[in-house]
Amino acid sequence: MSTLLPGLCSITFRALPPEAVITLAAECGLAGIEWGADIHVRPHDRAGARAVAARCRDTGLAIASYGSYVEAGSHITGQNFADVLEAAQALGAPNIRIWAGQRGCSSAEASLETRNAAAHALHDMAAKAATLGISLSLEFHPHTLNDGAEASLALIAAARHPNLHTYWQPRPGIALDEAEAELDALAPHLSHLHVFHWKASGERQPLAEGADFWRPLLTRVSAMPTPHGRPRFALLEFVSGDDPDALRRDAKTLCNWLDGK
Repeated sequence: MSTLLPGLCSITFRALPPEAVITLAAECGLAGIEWGADIHVRPHDRAGARAVAARCRDTGLAIASYGSYVEAGSHITGQNFADVLEAAQALGAPNIRIWAGQRGCSSAEASLETRNAAAHALHDMAAKAATLGISLSLEFHPHTLNDGAEASLALIAAARHPNLHTYWQPRPGIALDEAEAELDALAPHLSHLHVFHWKASGERQPLAEGADFWRPLLTRVSAMPTPHGRPRFALLEFVSGDDPDALRRDAKTLCNWLDGK
């Protein structure tokens, strides 16, 4: 399956209640939402998760994923995976996004012990999620154990479970050819995309200004089968000024690109 659908990360609008996020996503013609576990769908609020799921169904929006703050292998911070797994079930999420190791510790800085602990935890989490038909995906992010294609492939190999996948998002300032090489390397394990356009400094820009970067990448990813056999989402995240009008603009751009316009 090579479907690539437009979606939204709910954490783009942490200040808005779930109902407003749903209304905005539907207005923008998006197909699904990744719900954040920090604000909108908290792990202990099963009733809230079921209510969000019902409202999404009524609105015709898919639950793309449950974006948790579990830090695999870390015992210092993060959320409890058992709670997150139960919340994902209540939400009807087909995928859970987690973090590789403790945030702030890069793959280059991490000790062998740290990497092994993360791999062991990821194997256990992927196995538990698989029994419920839920896939497990790593946040692809600087200053984590999943901060590049080489680190990602090593960690997935060490975890040794077919239910473990990875997201991809661009590091600010990354060149197109490097991004293409990362995506090609990650293709057998590639779950969803986080989509945004930032300057190298981190300043947020309209997505349309990244056309020369994103359009060839989206075409490339659209041709890749999904490892979990379900649709893959291109999830808009962190629009300029956290402004709903910026989402309206960027969603139109993304939907046009995915429609070949």
